[in-house]
Order: sequence, then C-alpha cells, then structure tokens
Amino acid sequence: MNSLTAALDRVYAQIAPELLEIYKDLHRNPELSMQEHRTAGIAADYIGKLGYAVTRGVGVTGVVGVLRNGEGPTVMLRADMDALPMAEDTGLPYASTVTATDTEGRSVGVAHSCGHDLHVAWMLGAARVLAEHRDAWQGTVLIVFQPGEETAEGANAMIADWDAAGLPRADVVLGQHVMVGAAGTVSWREGVILSAGDSLKVQLFGRGSHGSQPQTSIDPVVMAAATVMRLQTIVSREIGPQESAVLTIGSLQAGTKENIIPDDATIKLNIRTYDEGVREHMLQAVRRICCAECDASNAPRPPEFTTLSSYPLTDNDHAATARIVDAFRAQFGDAVLESKRMAASEDFSVFGRTWGVPYVFWFVGGTDPEVHAKAKAEGTLNRIPSNHSPRFAPVLDPTLETGLQAMLSAASAWLCPTASTKGDAA
Repeated sequence: MNSLTAALDRVYAQIAPELLEIYKDLHRNPELSMQEHRTAGIAADYIGKLGYAVTRGVGVTGVVGVLRNGEGPTVMLRADMDALPMAEDTGLPYASTVTATDTEGRSVGVAHSCGHDLHVAWMLGAARVLAEHRDAWQGTVLIVFQPGEETAEGANAMIADWDAAGLPRADVVLGQHVMVGAAGTVSWREGVILSAGDSLKVQLFGRGSHGSQPQTSIDPVVMAAATVMRLQTIVSREIGPQESAVLTIGSLQAGTKENIIPDDATIKLNIRTYDEGVREHMLQAVRRICCAECDASNAPRPPEFTTLSSYPLTDNDHAATARIVDAFRAQFGDAVLESKRMAASEDFSVFGRTWGVPYVFWFVGGTDPEVHAKAKAEGTLNRIPSNHSPRFAPVLDPTLETGLQAMLSAASAWLCPTASTKGDAA
C-alpha cells in the first residue's frame, strides 16, 4: 500500500456514501455524447470546491482540473462522461428512464450501459483524496472529464482546445474502464490492449421502379445484399490466420414498401483491428468491394463513403505499464491479472499520441465474484451482461473502492516515487 491508497483506506468509509449518491444520480440522469452539460457541471463544481483550478467547456463539455503540489511530474487522470442511446433494462431502483434526441433527430432512450457514470465517481473520489492529502504526493495532477468517447469525438475536441485554454500537457496519461470481470480484480496488458475501430456508412445508388417491373430498375437491395456477403470474405480470405480482425454489418436500410424498388440503400459497418497494416488493408478492401459490386450491378454512380467514427489503437507504453503493474501488485496482490487484447475501442490514447508521452489503460472488474466464478466454471461467461448490454450493471461493492485504489495506485507510481524511481517522470 502506498501513501495515497493508505490515505484512501483511512477515509473511504467517510467518502463512499457521497460518491455512491453521486453515482446513482448520474446513472439516473445520463446524457448523450457531447451533450453532457449536467454531468460536466457536477464534476466541475465538485473539484472546484476541493481547490482545483477548473477549466470548463474544453472540447464542448469537457472539464479539466489542475492541482499543483510542488516540483514533480504532471500526471493526467482521465474519465469519460457520456452515455449510450439505448434503453436500460437492469431493474435497478435508480435505473434511467431518460429519453433524448440524437444527432439524427430521433427520440432515443439514454443509459449508462458502458459504466462511464462509475468512471466519473471514481475520478471524483480520486480527486478528493489527492486534494485533501497533499502531504502524500508531489507534482501536478490533471483531472480530466472527457465528453464524447462513444462517438470518438471527445478526446480530439479537447485536444483542439487544450493549448488555447492554457492547460499544461501531461508527462503520462492514465485511464481505466469497468468491464466484465470479478469485482476486486484489476487487469493490465503491455502493448496493444484495445483494438482500432472504424465505422463507415456506405450509400449505394440504383434506379427505383415498381416491384412488378424489376427489369426497369437497378435494384440497390440486391446490390446491398451482394455487397454484405462479399464484405464478409475480407477477414476469411484476405487476412492471414495469424492476424485478427472483425468486420460487422450493423445496419442495412433500403426502401419503404414491399412493392417499391428504392433508389438507394445504406450499409453501416464496423471494423476492429490490432495492426495498422491490417487496418489499412481492411479499409481499402471495403472500398474496393463496394465499388466493384456497384459496377457489377451497373449502378448509375459510385457509392458514397462516410466515416462515422475512427478510434486509434490503444497501445500501452511498456515501461510505464511495468511501473503501474508493480504498484498494482503491491496494492492488490493476486487480484492483479494479465488481460487479453480486447476488441473494444477507445479514444483515450489520443492524448498520449498527440503529446508524444506514455499512456496506460487498464480494466477494473465489475461482476459479482460469485456470479463470475460460477459462470467461468460452467463455461457461460459470455452470458453475463457486458458493456453496452441494456442489462449491464456493475456491482458497487467492492468495485467503487477497487477503482479508487487502482487509480490512486497508478498515479502514485509517478507522484509518490520510491528512491529508485524518483525523478523518472515517464
């Protein structure tokens, strides 16, 4: 246990009730990406009262708190704030019943089905311990509440505003995410831990006609169906068996009535890769196949491609990860686990990539340990509601405390250096 987690241990019983109430309030009142005005206000007001210099509106709704505490490295701790456009089905007494209007003008349910409300609660708790126990550390802390992670907008938006806002750049960037896993455990990985993610919208153009006269049409539904099937061959026939990639068609939309051949069809697809070369090949192959199928159908014009979101690889710095794992093992012992690469994607790495500094991202288990152990023994782990499921609901004990311990342990590796690491900022 380091000096920061020792301080947390002394005050956890005192601060936990407040953090749990904030968490439940955030869970009950989720906000869509880049619309997190209420959440940002709660976060900014809370850390402002603790003595942080607070800058609001960084990247639309982002919040940055700066706390200087003598000479030492600048450590950034990041939490994302946004919720998902989906209805919740957890049955929790504080479940969300919120609806909102999305970017396409549709009314949608809104839920914190990815756990970002817990991330905010963790960050508020860590900010409080750091502010109230300055004798335990030295350096500068950046507390960052990021908008728009679910749409890959937030990190880039904050970076665009960062220097103009007069904010310091970090020497190291740290972040964590609640995931399916036994509560009380922390999982890490050196190198690539999260995939790159690319989402595209492809509009295919045909010529509409009456359903009884298909010979007068160029049918975009058939064109789209053939395209969907051919796209599935990219992974199975163009990516080597030693590589990993995923291509999913999540939406195919065309027409309004069974006897009308429409003018166009729209495909929305998602790609996950772990290697930049594979990523580039996949993107080029998607364009090649879509254009070829349109040519084969004698389409009146080429397809149109729109990038919906683009996430970089999350590629943890090896030296910084090793440093954090040492801190985790000192804190958690056998509850520190090595993670496999995950096919999820994050824009967290944008900060470290832009500034050219080390970054590390890790996972905190949020599943009841007995439920997880039983599912593992029975081979049914995939049946546990995961992130983005309407039934995703992390257990709060001990997940709240574990997340606080993990964040403060990681920060302590720079802010509370031992004699052997003192002065090594990154």
